[in-house]
Amino acid sequence: MTAAELEAGVSREPDESEMNLFKDNGSQSVVSQLLDHINSHETSSQRRGGFSERFLRWRRRYLPVGGDNRRDHGSLKHSGPLVSGAAYCISSCSMILMNKVVLSTYNFNAGISLMLYQNLISCLVVALLKFSGVVSVEKFNWKLIRVWLPVNVIFVGMLISGMYSLKYINVAMVTILKNATNIITAIGELYMFRKRQNNKVWAAMFMMIISAISGGITDLTFNAVGYTWQTANCVLTASYSLTLRRVMDKAKQSTKSGSLNEVSMVLLNNLLSLPFGITLVILLGEWRYVISTDVTKDAMFWVVATASGFLGLAISFTSMWFLHQTGPTTYSLVGSLNKVPISLSGLVLFNVPLSLPNLFSILFGLFAGVVFARAKMS
Repeated sequence: MTAAELEAGVSREPDESEMNLFKDNGSQSVVSQLLDHINSHETSSQRRGGFSERFLRWRRRYLPVGGDNRRDHGSLKHSGPLVSGAAYCISSCSMILMNKVVLSTYNFNAGISLMLYQNLISCLVVALLKFSGVVSVEKFNWKLIRVWLPVNVIFVGMLISGMYSLKYINVAMVTILKNATNIITAIGELYMFRKRQNNKVWAAMFMMIISAISGGITDLTFNAVGYTWQTANCVLTASYSLTLRRVMDKAKQSTKSGSLNEVSMVLLNNLLSLPFGITLVILLGEWRYVISTDVTKDAMFWVVATASGFLGLAISFTSMWFLHQTGPTTYSLVGSLNKVPISLSGLVLFNVPLSLPNLFSILFGLFAGVVFARAKMS
C-alpha cells in the first residue's frame, strides 16, 4: 500500500510486490531529489561566479554531488539508514496517536471530515513541493483517472473505516486486529495471482488469528461498532493492495512517461478522494456537526488535526526514504517491530483498562507479526 495508506491506522507488513512499487525508475527519494535540485543550482551558480570558492569547497565536502561525481561520505552513509528509519518509525507512530487524540480525546464524531482535511493538506503540500521543483509528479489525464478510480474508491473506504475503528477501539487492539489484513491478502493472492505462501507464513497467520480472537474476547473495552469498522477496514485494506497490484501496469501505460512514482500516487489518491469526501460529508449531514460542535472552535484541536495531516504525508516520504536507504527486507521487519512501541504507547497514553489475558494476547499478536515478517523473507 502506498504510503498515504498509512493514514488509515496501523499498516500491515508490505509484501514483495508492493515494495517493487518503490523501485520504479520514477520513484527517486525526495531527499535525493532535493540534493539534486541543490546541486543543479550549484552548477548554474558556478557559471555565474555567484559563490565563493571556499563555500563551494565546503559544499562539495559535506554534501553528496550528482552524476558520476556522487560520493558517499562516511558519516552520511552510515547514519542514513538509522536517521531515515527513525524518521519513518516516529512519523508512523505519531500519526496513529494523533488520530486517536482527535477522534477519542476530543471526541470528534466526523471521521470523513477529518479524512477530507488531512487529504487536502497532503494535496497542498505535494503541489507546493512540485511547483518548487523538489519532487517530480506525473501529468494526470482522464485515461489514468478512469483506470485509477476503482483503487481510489477502495482507498477512501479504507481511510474512513480506519478512522472510525480507531475512534472506538484502543490502539493496541487495532494493531492486533489489523494483522487479519495479511490473511485476507494471502487468500486473495492465492486466487487472483496464484501466489502460494510457505508453511512458515501460514503458521504465522494462524498465530495472528489466535491472538485476534483471544484479544477480542479478553478486551475490557470491547465495542461491537468499533470491531465491525475494523473488520471492514481489514477487508478494504487487503482489497486496496490487491486492486492496486492488478491495475498498476495499466496505470503506468496511461501516463506519458510510462511510469507512476510514489509521489504521483500520493497526489492522485488524495486529489481524487476530495470529491468523494465532500459528497459523503454533504449526503450524511456531517457538515452540520462540524460547524456546530464546540470542538471545532478549539484552536488546539486544529493544531492536532493539522499535525496529523502533515504526519500522514510525512509517512509517505519517510517510508520512501527509508526503503531507498535500506531495502524491502529491512523495511518490512522494522515495520513489524514498530508496532510494539505504537501498541505500548497507546496503552499508556490513553490509560486503557487492561487485563493480564488481554495483555498476553496483544504481546502474542505483536510477536506473530514479527514471525510473519521473518517468514515472508525466507
